[in-house]
Amino acid sequence: MIPIGLASDHAGYQLKQFVKQYLEERHIEYKDYGTYNEESCDYPDYAHALADGIGNKEVNIGIAICGSGEGIAMTLNKHQHIRAALVWMPEIARMTRMHNDANVLVMPGRYIDNMTASSIMDEFLQTQFESGRHIRRIEKIPVVIKK
Repeated sequence: MIPIGLASDHAGYQLKQFVKQYLEERHIEYKDYGTYNEESCDYPDYAHALADGIGNKEVNIGIAICGSGEGIAMTLNKHQHIRAALVWMPEIARMTRMHNDANVLVMPGRYIDNMTASSIMDEFLQTQFESGRHIRRIEKIPVVIKK
C-alpha cells in the first residue's frame, strides 16, 4: 500500500502529531515531509515536498496543515497534479472527494480540534470519487498554455 504524505508548518505541527496517531491506530502508513518541530518555518518548503512526493508516486494522497490552512493549500495548488482542499468540517471532506477527487486534505491547525480533525479524516479517507460528470470538470482544472 502506498503511504499517505504529511506536511505542516510550525502552526500545524501539533495537529500533525495527532494525525500521525490517528493513522497509526488504523495501521495506515505515512511519510512525513516535515516540519519536525514547532520552530518557526515556511509552509511552502513542506508543501512543495509533499506535492513532489505525490508527483513521483512516493505517496498517493496527502494531509497538510498550517495555521489557517490557506497558505499551504495555495502552495500545493500551484502544482498541476494537486487538488488540495481546505476542509474544516466532515461534510466538506466528503464533497471534495466525491466531486473534486481531492488528493490532498488541508486542515486549519489553529481552528479545529482533534475530534473534528478525526471526523474530517474519516470522511476524506472513506469517500470515493463519484467519477461521471465530475471528470470533465476536473480535466479543466490544469492551466494549459496555448502557443
